[in-house]
Amino acid sequence: MVTATSSPTPPTPPLGRGLVETSSGPFDILTHYTTTLDSDPDITMPIAAIESLVALISSTSTTASTIAEFLSIIQTGISVLKSSVPNAISLSAGCDLFLRYIVRSLEDPRDFDACRAHLLQHGKLFVDRAKSSRWAIAKYGAELIRDGSTVLLHSYSRVVTALLSFAAERNIRFRCIVLETAPSLSGLITARILRSKGIPVSVIPDNAVGYVMAKCDMVLVGAEGVVENGGIINAMGTYTIAVQAKANKKPFYVLAETHKFVRLFPLNQFDLPVQPECQNLLDFTTEERNAFVGVAGGAGGYWYAKQVVKEGEVGVMEGKDRKTEEKKVAMGGRGKGSAPLVDFTRPQYITALISESGVMTPSAVSEELIKIYS
Repeated sequence: MVTATSSPTPPTPPLGRGLVETSSGPFDILTHYTTTLDSDPDITMPIAAIESLVALISSTSTTASTIAEFLSIIQTGISVLKSSVPNAISLSAGCDLFLRYIVRSLEDPRDFDACRAHLLQHGKLFVDRAKSSRWAIAKYGAELIRDGSTVLLHSYSRVVTALLSFAAERNIRFRCIVLETAPSLSGLITARILRSKGIPVSVIPDNAVGYVMAKCDMVLVGAEGVVENGGIINAMGTYTIAVQAKANKKPFYVLAETHKFVRLFPLNQFDLPVQPECQNLLDFTTEERNAFVGVAGGAGGYWYAKQVVKEGEVGVMEGKDRKTEEKKVAMGGRGKGSAPLVDFTRPQYITALISESGVMTPSAVSEELIKIYS
């Protein structure tokens, strides 16, 4: 009988290393993760990470002989995934939640083999429930949309577009103002999807948000992560929009699945868990340069470049790295080669958060996290 439930924390793997050593040989969890993302444009980073961990469990189900060994392999896989992207906030939330689920399942193992089989079976159910949460949020949130309303949107969020598509299918007539969200131009993705659903959309530059706020009835945004105090980490510019909404007495709603609730407590904008080079907007120089457009690659680096939007490509930048040769960089993506800029929005600017658990105030997030992790 195996009763141990703790394990040593494995060392952080080198950046970009995708292999997890198991007694049956290496498992390339990073390739599995990136393939999962590439094969399904609707899947989110935390779900792809959880699916990759389930695949890792499957590959180690006949090799790990103790719980300590088993957990060590899983934790190593999580470390590989977290180190593979410069901004791993949402990915970390999903991994941490799934690890908690694994530990719960192993708390009183009388039959370790049966325990592993249970984990493999229910791990897939865990993924299925997480995927379905987007549509549960859409049903809750659609109640906010009224005939004739104007909704302000920022960046691209799958759960936001799902909610608005659901509302349109219910024959609710509304229109959307979409910020283009430079430098990634991810707002253009949102505009394209909504227009394909027959929803009227106006795309505006980010710096016009204060000008149009009076014309809006509400703001809807997604989130990279929902932190312990009820604030959110999301695409750069979200904080500015929230401040504008508060000043104009417009409701500011956040849509986020509970697998994006993360145990973080940032104190300010410069206390976010992303690689420093990914957020280094302030680069004082006497040299004349083009506008900052973003970062790319696991090791970071910035590009001073012009925006280039080609047919079939949204948010593509062409420019020259400060230290290397000229490159083309796809911004705002989810994989190893991109790092969307993010900022932190404090809870006092958020009217309500909507998850698959229902509508909650920011102050209720800490209680929700306690329920999730207790």
